[in-house]
Amino acid sequence: MCYLGIQADHFNPKILYILKQKYNTNSRLTYHAHDYVSIIYILSGSCTYTIQGKSYAVKKGDVIICNPGIFHGKNFTNTEEVSEFQVGFHNIHLEHLPKEYLIQEDACPVIQLTTYEQDFYNVYSEIIVEQEKNEPGVHLSLKILIMKLIVILLKETYPYIKKEEHNYFNFESYDRTTIVNTLLAYFNENYMNKISLDKISKNMYLSPVYISKIFKEETGETPINYLIKIRLEKAKELLEEDRLSIKEVAQNIGYNDAYYFSRLFKKYYGCPPTQYRNTFLSQNDT
Repeated sequence: MCYLGIQADHFNPKILYILKQKYNTNSRLTYHAHDYVSIIYILSGSCTYTIQGKSYAVKKGDVIICNPGIFHGKNFTNTEEVSEFQVGFHNIHLEHLPKEYLIQEDACPVIQLTTYEQDFYNVYSEIIVEQEKNEPGVHLSLKILIMKLIVILLKETYPYIKKEEHNYFNFESYDRTTIVNTLLAYFNENYMNKISLDKISKNMYLSPVYISKIFKEETGETPINYLIKIRLEKAKELLEEDRLSIKEVAQNIGYNDAYYFSRLFKKYYGCPPTQYRNTFLSQNDT
């Protein structure tokens, strides 16, 4: 799973316009800027775009991204013309970028799609079909498709993409028992690692609240309490072996803070780890 700098819950761009137009040397053109971000997709033909005083030769398949305040305009020779698909929107904020920016300030505004070229074209085609059908709900359908178009562009251009830690959960069905059993197995196999219910919920495409609810209903424990009990039981086994220091025991069960581990152990078992080890060893000393 890739992180694109924006949370799904906060992704709600406001679409200002969607249009398809043809331009040539006879078109009335101006050098202008917007207070919103715009996407220009070259459908056919070629021309020269002047963007912030710099010239770019564009052709079919190129995508131009203009952040707010970026001046841009078209220039033609007598024989040139170009057909464009344009989208304007605002209310978007990506991590590491100024609000309303879709690309970095110093990034090239002309994008040549490579990895997601066909995906981008397919979504564009869906948008045109929806506009032409103009059926009830068309505005919502178009917004959904434009959001998909933006995501594709982010996958192609966002400079801070990182692979999120992905723990694979394969379900034959999303029934309660399957979900809980999968989590139980995961906790038992990975208790020594850093575990985040938020990351797990994203990978399962379920909310943390829902996961916690059904887990407690099925097991009587919250996921966090269940994980703590697994870790502390493993800690008891390590303490009884008398091979590791308290700090090493803590690290072996997923806690980097030995003091926190000791407090947690005492809370659950009524004595600190050192006392538990000494008592166990004295009782089993032959």
